[in-house]
Amino acid sequence: MDENKFRRRFWIKVVIVGLLAGIIGGGISMLAVNAWTNHEQNTVTKVPNGSTKPGGASVQDNKAQLKNPSTQAYNSMKDSVVSVINKQRVQSGNGVFDMFGADSSSSNSGKLQTASEGSGVIYKKHDGIAYVVTNNHVVSGSNALEVILSNGRKVSAGLVGTDATTDLAVLKISAKDVHTVAKFGNSNDITAGQDVLAIGSPMGSEYANTVTKGIISAKKRTLKVSTNGDSDSSSDSSNSTTTNVIQTDAAINAGNSGGPLINMAGQVIGINSMKLSSNGEGSSVEGMGFSIPSNEVVRIINQLVAHGKVVRPTLGVAMINLSNVTTDSQKQVLKLPSSVNTGVVLMKVKSGSDAANAGLKKYDVVTKLDNTKVQGTGDLKSALYKYKIGQTIKLTYYRSGNQHVATVKLTQTASSKVENQD
Repeated sequence: MDENKFRRRFWIKVVIVGLLAGIIGGGISMLAVNAWTNHEQNTVTKVPNGSTKPGGASVQDNKAQLKNPSTQAYNSMKDSVVSVINKQRVQSGNGVFDMFGADSSSSNSGKLQTASEGSGVIYKKHDGIAYVVTNNHVVSGSNALEVILSNGRKVSAGLVGTDATTDLAVLKISAKDVHTVAKFGNSNDITAGQDVLAIGSPMGSEYANTVTKGIISAKKRTLKVSTNGDSDSSSDSSNSTTTNVIQTDAAINAGNSGGPLINMAGQVIGINSMKLSSNGEGSSVEGMGFSIPSNEVVRIINQLVAHGKVVRPTLGVAMINLSNVTTDSQKQVLKLPSSVNTGVVLMKVKSGSDAANAGLKKYDVVTKLDNTKVQGTGDLKSALYKYKIGQTIKLTYYRSGNQHVATVKLTQTASSKVENQD
């Protein structure tokens, strides 16, 4: 055989054997891989025998501490917290004049319906009457009031008195079903970071006796509130006063108004009044609620029970903020030094008033009441309202560019005030 032919056949056999070996080996490898994959799948997805039988889950004893300070404080207070229902008359008619010329939109059908709901807390029982403190804005505009006790019983309530300046009101109900009354703690003895609870009826009586927990975020915040009970961000508002409140991050929602803010001893340290949901730029705000300090609450509600209103002193003046006066008028008319840029201008001094008796006159610019700096009318009112009839104050003021101090004896009440005055 030719040597070249032999070599050619030899290498052809080698190639054929190699190809057969590769095909067989690859097939064996694929079989091995498939076998392993099937094994894994069967191992993972295979349902164990007996898995359809009832499981062995069980409920164990609750090992959490149930009687912690929060639950104890809440339990001691919850029966004194109530829901307050503001009922108002339904307006009948469609706002058109009838054939006799009467405006039917102004007639009342006599039917009462729920206009709003809030919260309150029972703080006193005496001679068969129980007294409830709540917010003025909760009861404002009501034709009738109802209180829902913690046991769900609904009773009629009478209005004892209201005070729009501090946004407080006192109601009275029958004490027949009242077994628990709240106690007030000293709101001066609180501190930032202290645990507190807010109790009330957020979103209405459907969620009565809801409790939320937080801390005192700030012991004292100064907010501007208008005398009709609305919050007021305008520093120039002559119808507003500044008020000191407790700031908390305990959840406070619509319906919580008038409910208590309590410490871990179960004492009321504040009455929840408002929350800040957005800033002046419209940005959303969370965890900023405000409560009227208990010391202020007690001072006001005692006057409401005794007199049906809060008796405050008055100076007998009409005034505007200095910031509302043009720079030219400040220099030419009021003759103020350039260093004086805040205060209130007396636009009218009533004859025979306490201010007149102390020698104050039109165009005097008041800059301080005792040691309190007066930047606007709200500051002057707030400082004045801390005093009682019969006390004496000192007013620092400018007249024709010169500084003076007047001693004012407070003898008159706000009921004798002139229009738009303090």
